[in-house]
Amino acid sequence: MTSKMPSPAVQRMGQRLRQIGSDIAQGFFDVTHNSFAMLGLGVAFVVIALTARADLREAAEGQLMTLLIERQEASLSYGEPKAVERATALNPADLPGPQAALTHWLSRKYSVAPEPVAALVAAAHDIGAKVEIEPTLILAIMAIESGFNPFAQSPVGAQGLMQVMTSVHHQKYAPFGGKLAAFDPVTNLRVGVRVLRACIERAGSLEGGLKFYVGAANLDDDNGYVNKVLAEQIRLQQVAEGREVPLNAQSASAPPPAKATSSTHGQGDAPPARS
Repeated sequence: MTSKMPSPAVQRMGQRLRQIGSDIAQGFFDVTHNSFAMLGLGVAFVVIALTARADLREAAEGQLMTLLIERQEASLSYGEPKAVERATALNPADLPGPQAALTHWLSRKYSVAPEPVAALVAAAHDIGAKVEIEPTLILAIMAIESGFNPFAQSPVGAQGLMQVMTSVHHQKYAPFGGKLAAFDPVTNLRVGVRVLRACIERAGSLEGGLKFYVGAANLDDDNGYVNKVLAEQIRLQQVAEGREVPLNAQSASAPPPAKATSSTHGQGDAPPARS
């Protein structure tokens, strides 16, 4: 059985299709070849121009540097989505009523954003319950000592919210990674409360402990520090109870540092927080 040969017309059609395919392939090669050639000429022209013109070269280098910086910033993730996890901030609406009231009152009085104040109020209640210190006392000390500025520093070197003498109490910051943790608000609060607890235990009374805390244990005059702290605590207790307390009720600015005698330094486990 012999196979049937295609007709001449079919053969001519096949030849025509092969020729069209060949022409298309050749055309594509010519276009791409010429495009690459044009690109090469363009690059060469730019290189020659930049070499001949210093101003053009400097402008191009500046644009290139800007592009590289932008790419580097993008690679460093300046918009890191997890940065919020490191922020000392809470939504005041998530706090119990008394804590939310304290947050908003302190925020208005000391011109501090309510979200970080909310985190500090919550931390004061949590830590205060563990060491049996009234959270309003902790907040009152922060108010008098630093006005809720976590980066505050006194002329004698007391640092942070609770104005702890970092140079004296540096070992207490060791569990938190070192003395630079003094500028982490919650860490400073924790260390300050630990120092305060030790001062109260050593003095045997709240008033005496506050004098130890400020470094005035051996002085007749503490510059009104104890009275200022306790007066601010009373106002905060009233706020937590839902009472209306004027923001301008007796200024709670920090007093000048008391001059402590050498015997107030390094007494047992309770050296002064600042002196």
